[in-house]
Amino acid sequence: MKILMLSWEYPPKVIGGLARAVADLSQAMARVGHEVAVVTSDAPECEPSEYVSGVRVYRVNQFFPRPMDFLEEVHFQNYHLVQKGSELLSQGDFDLIHAHDWLVAPSAKVLKHAFGKPLVCTIHATEWGRNNGLHNDLQRHISDLEWWLTYESYRVICCSESMRSELRSIFQVPEDKLTVIPNGVHPDNFVNVHPDLDKWRRNWAAPEEEIVLYVGRHVYEKGVDILLSAAPKVLAHRPQAKFVIAGMGPCHDELKGQAWHMGLGEKVLFAGFVDDLTRNSLYHLADAAVFPSRYEPFGIVALEAMAGQAPVIVSDVGGFAETVQHEVNGLTFYAGNANSLADNIIRMLTDKALARRLSERASRDLVEKFDWKQIAHKTVASYQETMPKRDDHVFYDRYQLTADALQKGGSFRESSNHGRR
Repeated sequence: MKILMLSWEYPPKVIGGLARAVADLSQAMARVGHEVAVVTSDAPECEPSEYVSGVRVYRVNQFFPRPMDFLEEVHFQNYHLVQKGSELLSQGDFDLIHAHDWLVAPSAKVLKHAFGKPLVCTIHATEWGRNNGLHNDLQRHISDLEWWLTYESYRVICCSESMRSELRSIFQVPEDKLTVIPNGVHPDNFVNVHPDLDKWRRNWAAPEEEIVLYVGRHVYEKGVDILLSAAPKVLAHRPQAKFVIAGMGPCHDELKGQAWHMGLGEKVLFAGFVDDLTRNSLYHLADAAVFPSRYEPFGIVALEAMAGQAPVIVSDVGGFAETVQHEVNGLTFYAGNANSLADNIIRMLTDKALARRLSERASRDLVEKFDWKQIAHKTVASYQETMPKRDDHVFYDRYQLTADALQKGGSFRESSNHGRR
């Protein structure tokens, strides 16, 4: 098959898990024999067009004209995505378009209708889920764009059963439009570490200290504040514990302030953004890798920690609850409960045999359940379900928003039926 993917980000531009997931999926599909082109935003020191592991990546300018705010930046980028996507669809016989998240919804919709191609989307997370509801006009606008993308798509892919339930509840996506396909991980990407780990470790912790590691964005839904709240109880039982908090985000300064006011001092190290080699090395050194999310559609970071041979502790929410089984391949705690988190960290640090057993089982699970080759085949199978049959006279969509809903100033969600092929 020949697939055109649209994505807001693609490595080396990495803001969240979306970039890595799109890159891994597109490259896995190329390896199993499909032709994939990705149209995305530009990144420093990257060519406008280049091959990346078998995938043709096209990067468009998102900052000209200079946007006045974030939403305008998104819409300007979509103009450029439409331009490049139109060039490619005019020149090549693509089978379908695969859009990733609301940030590319406008261009996906335009290209689908202009060229009569089936549209598949992946919803990686929702604005409702990230914020536990919709509380302002910006959030409602983003949520409408998410709904719009699911409406226009022939098939909606999500990464967990939790996300399937969320999309059915929030957007009323019909069950027969939804497909659950998990994300994966390449364990080989986490093998490279600093050559002398023992010596390098001294930059992060004293020889007798046990490293409790967090890697990820510093945003409310990731729950880093819960980890800091658990620290006093952990230190009361394991005074040799050392908390290493890697990553950046809008809550970074607030979290540093929380640690200061709690008197955690040198027992917490804020590492800032870390490169892949540093991340891999920290995973290999960690006595526990902790991900205390309040909301997590899938939680690929847990798989990455497993690939780095770190024993993992996660909250029992969303995709985490489906990838990490308590006392099987990791430990889980009650989401939002710092006391529950502290108890699990103490147990992991105290019972070294348990930590080794969990880590060994996690390594096996990565190969058996989260291999990108298998995921690529499942994705292609989902694509094929969207392709028109040879005797299907109505290849193009037969639906549109009702004129009444638009005339009344209603939202897209007021139309009577969710979009179908």
